[in-house]
Amino acid sequence: MTSALLTPPADSLDLPARTPGRTLPQPYYTDPDIFSADLRRVFYANWLFAGHSCEVAAPGDFLAFSVGDESVLIVRDADGVLHAHFNVCRHRGSRIATQERGHAKALVCGYHQWVYSLDGCLASARLMGDDFDKAAYGLRGIAVRELAGLVFVCLSPAPPPFQPAADAIAPQLAPHALERAKVAARFSYDVRANWKLLVENNRECYHCRGGHPEFCLSNFDLGMNGDPRVNGSYAATLEREYKRWKALGLAPADVSFPDGSFYRVSRLPLKAGYRTESLDGQPVAPLLGDLTEAGTGSLRVVTLPNSWSHANCDYALTTRLTPVGSELTRMDLAFLVRDDAIEGVDFDLDRVTDVWKATSEQDWQLCENNHAGVRSVAYEPGPYSAVTENSVESFILWYERQLASPTTLEMSDVQ
Repeated sequence: MTSALLTPPADSLDLPARTPGRTLPQPYYTDPDIFSADLRRVFYANWLFAGHSCEVAAPGDFLAFSVGDESVLIVRDADGVLHAHFNVCRHRGSRIATQERGHAKALVCGYHQWVYSLDGCLASARLMGDDFDKAAYGLRGIAVRELAGLVFVCLSPAPPPFQPAADAIAPQLAPHALERAKVAARFSYDVRANWKLLVENNRECYHCRGGHPEFCLSNFDLGMNGDPRVNGSYAATLEREYKRWKALGLAPADVSFPDGSFYRVSRLPLKAGYRTESLDGQPVAPLLGDLTEAGTGSLRVVTLPNSWSHANCDYALTTRLTPVGSELTRMDLAFLVRDDAIEGVDFDLDRVTDVWKATSEQDWQLCENNHAGVRSVAYEPGPYSAVTENSVESFILWYERQLASPTTLEMSDVQ
């Protein structure tokens, strides 16, 4: 089969220049042409967090994840192998799965009932004649990886390296055993802001003290990548907790976007008296995975361009970002607890979600306010703090490198 064009060639963009150390010029947050380039050069070309292994735990379990014009269908086959396919029937292009998640013995296109096995091979195509070659019309495959209970996909036929991220993140996240967890609650939001403003907000805690009262009960506003601030209490807590975590068999380490890469993982301490990120500091659900005691800090995982997660001793939160338009972004929160934990017996769902639901909604409001101001004729790029916003500058540098590397995504049939 000859190579098929996935998206049009990346056109030449007349991009306004940015002064290093300052925010992006206004068009990067509002211009539809730049947004289109963001999809092609950033989201279609990089690894994206799509969901959780526990959502596709059994053969036939599937989830669908959309970004831009593309929809990805992730499914586990009878041998336990995870597959990802473009959610596009090879007959006349109809979407196959129309629900975000579900279970099926086979993948059936509802338009003309073409039937695909879970591995993507075409099993049946009625009324196509005796000479029709089913083997030539399997679903187009997409790269997929599982990482300590998290599922990532890459739409590019030449994905960037993933193994370094797995090597860094898995040893720290694996004890939480998210593959043996379950999603206890989901919340989705349409945020009226450009996706980059949401990532920028996540990459600093300059706003935390004034914007996140619930978060600041348990968390220091220190420890962000690129934030050089330190105080005696935080330094002593970090040293003490690293020793204790190592004694528990954990492997704490700060791995922050090495060599300009897309990932960060770091286990950060909580304030005295707080054993998890809850309003009173007490665990709100049974211990996750292989953890043997509470008080394992807050394990933070960031993967650019679309996810950040917090794993506590008793629950985990994942945040997935999906750009919808130049001025609209979908944010999906998922809260995970042990798969055998029973709501109302082992955990109170409100206590599991209260800190991070409040904190996330506060962020969405801050970002909407930010975007509204950026749209003004009075907006001009402002200076990043050299004390608290170095990680924001690092993200913008990463973004600029992606945007400067236009790609024409082509893909040969994967049978």
